[in-house]
Amino acid sequence: MEETLASRTMAEIDLIKNLEKISSKIPNRILKIQGYILKENHKEQLEIIIFKGFSSSTTHPIEIDLEKKVIEFSYILTNFKLYKAPLKTKDNFIRENQNSVFFLNNRNWI
Repeated sequence: MEETLASRTMAEIDLIKNLEKISSKIPNRILKIQGYILKENHKEQLEIIIFKGFSSSTTHPIEIDLEKKVIEFSYILTNFKLYKAPLKTKDNFIRENQNSVFFLNNRNWI
């Protein structure tokens, strides 16, 4: 499984904010991002949901200030799952990818 480190390069790309922009244009999709936060030599599970241009974390507090990074800690993103909204059944699953840039292409949201 490929892991994507949120390093300076990732901060420059600002992956989560770019995914939010795409999500705002495709409001019937939900992107679930899984990974982990690196804290004091251990890993904590991280889950972020992006829907209608907004991010929410089910595992950690996130920043809602547009001027700041969404997550203040170092993190690694390992998996991305796309669903059709609203979530009603398992049939809403569309696709999954471990490559962080895969969902930066709008066509991959359809």
